[in-house]
Amino acid sequence: MSDVTLWHNPRCTKSRQALALLEEEGVDTEVVRYLDTPPDRAGLEAVLAKLGVEDPRAIVRKGEKVYRELGLADADRDALLDAMVAHPILIERPIVIKGDRAVVGRPTEAVLELL
Repeated sequence: MSDVTLWHNPRCTKSRQALALLEEEGVDTEVVRYLDTPPDRAGLEAVLAKLGVEDPRAIVRKGEKVYRELGLADADRDALLDAMVAHPILIERPIVIKGDRAVVGRPTEAVLELL
């Protein structure tokens, strides 16, 4: 079993940097390509709790085209979570999870808080 889980998008520079940092630190990491295997609603709720935030806007990528197309600027919590499950590109990356804590790896050094 891995010590850490990384919600990873290999096309994202920050995500690749987070993975490289974990590898440099010798951390046994489960890499989840969340665009290929998106989290369900319960998974998103669990990550929000581990991040210590209630509002999903904390991990929504507001610059994504689908965010504008779906009119999510004024969406409530439930609508945001539903959109994130249906369109995982909306989930900020990378997210690094260890035990009952998680961080968004922006900046990459934030990952060190978990190690």
